[in-house]
Amino acid sequence: MSKVCSYNEWDPLEEVIVGNPLNARYPTPDKSTQLAEFPDRTIDEIPYGNFPQRVIEETDEDLNEFVEILEKQGVIVKRPKTWPNEAKFSTIHWEASGYYNYCPRDIMLVIGDQIIESPNVIRSRMFEVFAYKDLLNGYLKSGAKWYSAPKPMLLDSLFDVDLNKPIPLNSEPAFDAANVLRLGQDLIYLLSSTGNEFGGQWLQTMLGDTFKVHFLKLDAYYGSHIDSTFIALRPGLMLCNPARVNDDTLPAVLKQWEVIYSPPMENTNVYDKEYRRNSIGSDWIDMNLFSINPNLVVVNKYQIPLIKLLESHGIDVIPLNLRHSKMLGGGFHCVTLDIRRSGTLEKYFK
Repeated sequence: MSKVCSYNEWDPLEEVIVGNPLNARYPTPDKSTQLAEFPDRTIDEIPYGNFPQRVIEETDEDLNEFVEILEKQGVIVKRPKTWPNEAKFSTIHWEASGYYNYCPRDIMLVIGDQIIESPNVIRSRMFEVFAYKDLLNGYLKSGAKWYSAPKPMLLDSLFDVDLNKPIPLNSEPAFDAANVLRLGQDLIYLLSSTGNEFGGQWLQTMLGDTFKVHFLKLDAYYGSHIDSTFIALRPGLMLCNPARVNDDTLPAVLKQWEVIYSPPMENTNVYDKEYRRNSIGSDWIDMNLFSINPNLVVVNKYQIPLIKLLESHGIDVIPLNLRHSKMLGGGFHCVTLDIRRSGTLEKYFK
């Protein structure tokens, strides 16, 4: 039986990949990085090089603690290799160095027994999945289906858009896996700086009639991923970001569920101005929680109002440190890829 099987964000977790922060560096400053992460800056203003060593070391400590907690819950945890992200690679059109292996959620999408490598928008991510190849080979041998979206060319012309509304053009499919929220047979696909419409169309074509891809465009948010905007806690309950969505702008399918709105994030100014300016994540990054099962989630320990809100809805919380989620642009959901959850494929919406 395939070791890979996961249809949603909440079923009881059995196996997961947790990212590796070692050798993390900023993506190469080019038009792809500008559009996806820094549309408010010129290319010359984008930070470059290694993340501060203190950030790497403290993040490694935090993720190791996270892994220990997951293992105590009976979860099998896998980690990617440490990769030489400083190495350069090229196509005939551009050259870049690597990014990191911190966020497996960004580059691979698990739908049932399928692992899909996404056609990522940032050039520095072109070969990021190589750090996971040994794991992927093992899952393939266990019976999982593993395939890759068409590798995008990522020409400059893909990014010739209004940087106030930075969605890549539809000249080729391009999206990050974290643009997709999995709700059983229904998938919500966020059009954003890391996902164009053509990418969602390719995904629908590959998944066939069993799944329905719902396209979502938010006038209040063009930033990258969906998992600091919508968090599916369990069937019938969705946590939403009040700065980006409201009752009127909710996707039609979600209006069938109870929706709760996150309180403002705490601790957003703990670091100085330069740190915040060099950060990839938004002030909402710690809304990015991770479910071990429908009644138990992992949340950044500083988000006390959010923790209280979750507890008021019958959800237990494990509060943990992830000190540099903002700089590295990834909370607990970002740094995981759930490989196997014990549930089955369900239809949650009419």
